[in-house]
Amino acid sequence: MTDQQTPEANQIGNANSRVYAIAKQYDLSSKDFIQRLADYGVSVKSHMSTLDAKTLELIETKFSESVNVANIDTANEKVAKEEPTELDLDEDSDKTKNKNIETKKKVNKKKVKSKKNKQEKKDERKKAVKTEILDAEIEIEEGISVGKLATTLNKRSTEIIMQLMKLGVMANVNQSLDFEALNSISSSFDFVPVRRLTLEQINLVDEEDDPTDLIPRAPVVTIMGHVDHGKTSLLDAVRQSNVLQTEAGSITQHIGAYHVELDGGKVVFLDTPGHAAFTAMRSRGAEVTDLVVLIVAADDGIMPQTIEAISHAKAANVPIVVAINKIDVATARPDFVKQQLIEQDLMPEEWGGQTTVVEISALERLGVDDLLELILLEAELLELKANPDKLARATVVEAKLDRGRGAAATILVQEGTLRVGDAFVAGMYSGRVRAMIDDWGKPIEEAGPSTPVEVLGFNGVPEAGDSFYAVRSEKIAKEISDKRQAEHRENKLGTNSRVTLEALFEQVKSGNIKDLNVILKGDVQGSVQAIAQSLTEQGNKEVGVNVIHQAVGGITEADILLATASNAIVVGFNVHPTTEALRTSDAEGIDVRSYNVIYELINDVRSAIEGMLEPEVREVVLGRAIIREIFQVPRAGIVAGSYVNWGKVVHNQPLRVLRNNRLIYEGKTDSLRRFQDNVGEVATNYECGISIDGFDDFKIDDVLECYTEEYIARKL
Repeated sequence: MTDQQTPEANQIGNANSRVYAIAKQYDLSSKDFIQRLADYGVSVKSHMSTLDAKTLELIETKFSESVNVANIDTANEKVAKEEPTELDLDEDSDKTKNKNIETKKKVNKKKVKSKKNKQEKKDERKKAVKTEILDAEIEIEEGISVGKLATTLNKRSTEIIMQLMKLGVMANVNQSLDFEALNSISSSFDFVPVRRLTLEQINLVDEEDDPTDLIPRAPVVTIMGHVDHGKTSLLDAVRQSNVLQTEAGSITQHIGAYHVELDGGKVVFLDTPGHAAFTAMRSRGAEVTDLVVLIVAADDGIMPQTIEAISHAKAANVPIVVAINKIDVATARPDFVKQQLIEQDLMPEEWGGQTTVVEISALERLGVDDLLELILLEAELLELKANPDKLARATVVEAKLDRGRGAAATILVQEGTLRVGDAFVAGMYSGRVRAMIDDWGKPIEEAGPSTPVEVLGFNGVPEAGDSFYAVRSEKIAKEISDKRQAEHRENKLGTNSRVTLEALFEQVKSGNIKDLNVILKGDVQGSVQAIAQSLTEQGNKEVGVNVIHQAVGGITEADILLATASNAIVVGFNVHPTTEALRTSDAEGIDVRSYNVIYELINDVRSAIEGMLEPEVREVVLGRAIIREIFQVPRAGIVAGSYVNWGKVVHNQPLRVLRNNRLIYEGKTDSLRRFQDNVGEVATNYECGISIDGFDDFKIDDVLECYTEEYIARKL
């Protein structure tokens, strides 16, 4: 439900359109009021939710109806109390003894008349209320039974059933009606059909925030650039820590999220790997960022991965600040880098453009303070705000399976506040926040907007880039999670079931496509995803890489058995096989390899793919001979007396017959002789007799061309 408040809203909304405030005006608890709203078909998340003008009008109408009916009943009770009863008349008989009997009759007559008038008024009021209800726009949610629909519309069930039958829908009183059935009869009975909201639609919808609820938040800055251009070194300079030491080969291979307290405010940095294999990880980083800092080494200039980073930032439509790093080295060429930036449509401000460019040395901390000041300035211009007073919404930055702690994920909170104990849904998995750890390894109790935090409590490892939602209860989270997992299984089965004989036939006709099947295991989900994408890009139309299974964790016996069944190789990144897996791999002859540097993994798989390529066939002409005489030889047939004028003619090799430089026939030599002897080859300037298997239509001056085929290994 949207929470935009308009000037046309009723008096309730003008004061305060929050659920708890409106409930207070009706002397109801928030819980009871929310239940009332649910009965009217209005779903709200919590007592802090706001209601739009249309909903407020509906509430006022519904509650007015209740008040009118209650007033009618109260008035009837009052009338009953005010009217004298026969018992009262008897008790007052002593006081009215001396009164005229005629007067008594008048009183009784008056009483009857008054009763009649009040009953008529009561009936009129009830009729008015009933008419008001019928005249109002009635919304009917799908799933309602025919009987309940009839009651709601004040119609007979038979009327609705008959109308449905006219439209070809067979139904009984207890039958539930879907949206299509309701829509088909809505015009006949003057109601509006409403689709039933799913659990995800009810609980995972991003509500529009009231502007008064928004407060400034820290900017999220993504550091991008080519490998070894100094991204992590810059982060170290800012954080006054050495993140670089934790990475294999001094290359960042996982996304890191860190918050930094500066003099001008707080900034959240995302450090993304620069290796080409992690293009997908950089892309996800750009999707959650507010600002991109593009690192370019002053000595190397713009490299291919720098261009990729620029593309990701432009696709995310976020501002770019360029930091030209390593200006302290002797070979630094910052002006050359600026010229390269122009070629990428990034014109520096000092040259009349709109791109902020700063020259720095992360190692020597030169210009770093200027860069930070410009980042805060850019963030101030963006006017970044978020509502902390609602259920949290975040993005999974990284996820992994920890042996001691179970599934854990680094998330970046974007809206609301996440607290320990909150139930949540992330991708296909759910859980309850058991603990939260900040980027310095300290436990925290809550995390507001623009806060990176590691969360424990998942029942599975989510995908990097999954949306993370806090929900009202663990039950709701589990229901949504179970539904998503069921849909995932159905989709997977559906994909596998689409392999038909027709599809196989089309594949055969297209050229016998071969695949290198790979089972991939890694230490963190982001690495697994990125490596899988990189591997699938290694193939071509002839040979492809099929990652049949990818997961977080060590290589197990089950992985080996799957590889045996699917004729696959098993590769691990920063993980190793178990003892049982090693025994099974030896017994089954399955190739299992572990890597801790991405280059080696990709190169080995690339070599395997190249080994599967059909070799290139190259034709090599061995020699030519010209026919000078044609002989009929007993038991040998027609023999061409030939003179080898170039190269050599080799027995049992392919041979072409050329006539006037046109191909007449192609086959193999049946016999090759010099005089009466069979020979293996005949060199230049020698005469020989040649017969060809399946061909005897020789002519004088025909050219016989002997050739062979060489098979050359291909490279990707």
